Amino acid sequence: MGGGIGGRADAGGIRPDDDAEGTGDGATPPGPPAAPAQDSSLLDDLLAGARHAADADDVRDGVRDHSDTEDIGEDTEDTEEEDGEGPAEPGEPGEKGRPDRAARRRRRTRRVLYVTLGLLCAAALLVAGTAYWAYEHYTGRVQRIANVFPTNVPPAALPPPSKGGETFLLVGLDSRSDLPTTGKDARAPEWKPGAQRSDTMMLVHLPADHKHVYVVSLPRDSWVSIPGHGSAKLNAAFSWGGPPLLIDTIQRLTKVNIDHLAVIDWSGFKKLTDAVGGVDITVDKTVPRRNGPGGVWTAGTHHMNGSEALDYVRERYGLPRGDLDRTHRQQNFLRAVLSKLLSGGTFSNPLKLKRALDQVTSVVSVDDRLSNADLRDLVWNMRHVRSSDMVFMNAPVAGFDTIQKQSVVLLDPNGTSALWEAMRNDTMDQYVATNTLDKLGDRVS
Repeated sequence: MGGGIGGRADAGGIRPDDDAEGTGDGATPPGPPAAPAQDSSLLDDLLAGARHAADADDVRDGVRDHSDTEDIGEDTEDTEEEDGEGPAEPGEPGEKGRPDRAARRRRRTRRVLYVTLGLLCAAALLVAGTAYWAYEHYTGRVQRIANVFPTNVPPAALPPPSKGGETFLLVGLDSRSDLPTTGKDARAPEWKPGAQRSDTMMLVHLPADHKHVYVVSLPRDSWVSIPGHGSAKLNAAFSWGGPPLLIDTIQRLTKVNIDHLAVIDWSGFKKLTDAVGGVDITVDKTVPRRNGPGGVWTAGTHHMNGSEALDYVRERYGLPRGDLDRTHRQQNFLRAVLSKLLSGGTFSNPLKLKRALDQVTSVVSVDDRLSNADLRDLVWNMRHVRSSDMVFMNAPVAGFDTIQKQSVVLLDPNGTSALWEAMRNDTMDQYVATNTLDKLGDRVS
């Protein structure tokens, strides 16, 4: 079962705030991403500058040509006086001193091209260099959590190797702490026995082709077997044993290998929401609101700040399907945040990329196996994915029950078996296309 958490650690023993490469894994970072195409206004400015430089050269050439012409005229007069001959006919030797207008035009064109090419290359290097600096700088500042994976697990309880892609466990913590517990600004431990519960648990599968993202929510009230503790609600695993026990519990439940862990607490949740300028959430119909003013969420679109969004995702009482509608609200919020972070050319614009990385790395903690090189590869490989390429769903559920005076969710063994097999085999696209799912749609309670 899981070993204890050894506290925060940057990979390779380097502090998260260091700008070092980070994890000591020896991986060579990928080369700088290709520079984005320049917009028309920038190109016009570059060409105008090049033409100005060329015109200046032409003025100097004109002065030289005019001086040469005067000298030629003087020489011609001297020749006429001495030899008694008229001016040379076109094409005779006297013509060679005259300015060659065609040659001047060719020189001018070459100068424009050379200057423009030089300016474009400089701009491309600046863009690529800024993007690479952002990768290097911010991946080294991600808060790492040490010893999150379970140890001493019996071989029979270990999941089989995955056949493609990667699977992350995304955890949202109800830490009940006034201090941040995740991200680079964390001031309190990520986990103390009994102090935190995992309020949100999502398996995020990234297929090998990097074309989609599949997010599967596990209801916090799912009644499962927790190693060493018997049967209980799934969120109790984190409270009792931190990340190692939660990962061990989910791997035994799903037979899916969890490659990495990402954790955010409610403090980080609010901060991230405010950092992106709030999110627009559409409520399908008027429902009760227990934690905020007014007593209800009215039907329609609401622009929510961090505190309002937190009230929205934590609410479950009064929702038609209780915990299942609550997980869809959490998915709906995540989709809204990702839409903002991934829109408007974030990955091709160094300034937007820097801002997005700053917002995420300030609030999220990851396992110490996720190296700086892994993070750079992750950002680069997923650069074309947008929120429309993400599929959000709940794990198949058989129903609800009351066990030991607790309201619980019963997972569907048959339905989940096919889902976990698709995740292991990296065939989630086929699973989604051929099964009836509890997917996140446009209408959310």
